Amino acid sequence: MKLLQKIFTLGVGLLLLAAAPASASSEYPSRSITLIVPFAAGGPTDIVARIISENISRTLGQQIIIENVVGAGGTTAAIRAMRSAPDGYTIIMGHMGTHAAAVSIYPNLAYNPATDFEPIGMVVGMPVLILVNKDLPVRDLAEFIAYAKQHPQKLSMAHAGVGSVAYTTCHLFNSVAGIKSNMVAFQGTGPAMGALLAGKVDYMCDQIVSVVPQAQANAIHPLAISTKMRSPALPDVPTAAEVGLPEFDLLAWNALFAPKATPQAVIDKLNSALSKALDDQSVRQQLQALGGEIPDWESRSPQALSHLVKAEIAKWVALKAAHPSN
Repeated sequence: MKLLQKIFTLGVGLLLLAAAPASASSEYPSRSITLIVPFAAGGPTDIVARIISENISRTLGQQIIIENVVGAGGTTAAIRAMRSAPDGYTIIMGHMGTHAAAVSIYPNLAYNPATDFEPIGMVVGMPVLILVNKDLPVRDLAEFIAYAKQHPQKLSMAHAGVGSVAYTTCHLFNSVAGIKSNMVAFQGTGPAMGALLAGKVDYMCDQIVSVVPQAQANAIHPLAISTKMRSPALPDVPTAAEVGLPEFDLLAWNALFAPKATPQAVIDKLNSALSKALDDQSVRQQLQALGGEIPDWESRSPQALSHLVKAEIAKWVALKAAHPSN
């Protein structure tokens, strides 16, 4: 009898243990979720995070708290996210810089974007624009490049830290255009844009999401956009290829990631909530009005994001090899 009792008790214990992870995942989320943004408030990554987080919060029935973690071109935030508990309560809005280009910039990067995170889903693609201080005496990209070459290393280029989208894209631009400048780092593209508006720096590269309102107000002068086609949000801005710089061809992106080993059921629930947000008419209108390109259904899956990260890492490593001065 005692043996049967022990077997029964052991069996019940094993069943409860097996059911625990599924139960925990099915109850997720039971409290607020922290969404880490790798830059200061007001920058493009922060703007995108705030647009989608409200809708995701309603779907999940829990508050999403935005935590802006600045430093090292976004890699400080990525490390913080990587080291968080893999339970779905801390996620990060990663992007082309933190989860791809950083590999080619930091030889001793403390994380591997392809293996230390669970991809949740692509959020939005963002063209990048080359922007100049409105008082700079140039009218187009050709004039700017000529001006920069006439004044070597006298122009100041604002960026959001080594490894940020603003840093990597402008380094690519400098390399293919054959110009050099003095780099000025800020704690995010929001402060960098503020410096450009105030005339404290000469130029920068920024994602279209934070450029549209400033360009429409004629507060800055966009010279070219990084994609093969013009953006409906800024139809008068030519593509880089149109003005003689076809090598400046890229699309920045923002995506959600969770720490490695986050349960698949949690990833699936977050991906579903994200996809629902991207299908919401209000969210779509806000992102598209700022020039964002919303991914289709196939591009939103965790698997698609995983493939993108690996491909982007390979691309930026190759670009580094081709332009070793970057």
